[in-house]
Amino acid sequence: MINKTRDGAVQPFSGLRPEVVLDAAAAAGLEPDGRLFALNSYENRVYQLWSGERGLVLKFYRPQRWSDAQIAEEHTFTLELAAAELPVAAPLAIGGQTLLRYHDYRFAAFPFLRGRSPELDAPEARQILGRTLARLHQIGARKPFAVRPRIGVERFGWEARTQVLRGTLLPERQQERYAQVSSALLEKVAGAFTAAAGFAEIRLHGDCHLGNLLWNEQGPVFVDLDDCAMGPRVQDMWMVISGSADEQQHQWGELLEGYRQFADFDYAQVRLIEPLRALRMLHHAAWVTHRWGDPAFPKAFPWFGEERYWEGYLRDLLEQIEQIEDPPLLRG
Repeated sequence: MINKTRDGAVQPFSGLRPEVVLDAAAAAGLEPDGRLFALNSYENRVYQLWSGERGLVLKFYRPQRWSDAQIAEEHTFTLELAAAELPVAAPLAIGGQTLLRYHDYRFAAFPFLRGRSPELDAPEARQILGRTLARLHQIGARKPFAVRPRIGVERFGWEARTQVLRGTLLPERQQERYAQVSSALLEKVAGAFTAAAGFAEIRLHGDCHLGNLLWNEQGPVFVDLDDCAMGPRVQDMWMVISGSADEQQHQWGELLEGYRQFADFDYAQVRLIEPLRALRMLHHAAWVTHRWGDPAFPKAFPWFGEERYWEGYLRDLLEQIEQIEDPPLLRG
């Protein structure tokens, strides 16, 4: 059941108690044995459970975020990757369906995949990740999504900006400054996308950061394609690069060395890295603002209610304008 607080805030997971999760699993024929563990997730709710020796992961989708058709495309893409022997956690088909229902909840079941946190500084780790991403992208390039979103300035930029301005977290005396800075930043982002026009959009993981990767004996395992979308290849590459300028160039060289063994990379897309970073910064603030009525968010991001956070955030946005104006940090 989806409940609301007295002020009308939607509480989509308030009724998702442990017994409800186990009942949903049992109704799907998964035969849970009662062992249940909540995994770290904010947008959806994710649980690990067991059926004898078999480990499973259940993901309960946040209501009103994705349509059934959009979730179906996520599942189809993931199954397509798995069929090509890409290391992904693919949804289980139960009764011929991967999107399951229990009362008001939509959920999917996945096999529990073992792995550890990636250590990309290990020998050849980034080359292996580059090869795997290239294989993923070659499959993603076969055909477009029909209903999944695209990564671009409108959704991740202007719509995000509107959400922050209409929300309750941005202090009133900083609203005008935020409006000015975010608008100036988005003009730079839009200009960069226009200058890079002509790159081919493909189906992407979309949110390829280290938290969405496991590492096993064979290499990386992608565990969550909840944000898969159409966009430039570099979107799945820039978030695994960090550190000083020299460190980033070294990491990029290793990643690209592996990537080019399986796919071509258009160097012009490097100019989109800082614009994409700017969109992620804007979208993240809007995401937390929009989800503030969910009790999990104030607990996880308490600093969003503090004026000093927004002061620092505005400084970061101003610095990002300069980053976009500077020549690309990374070389081909």
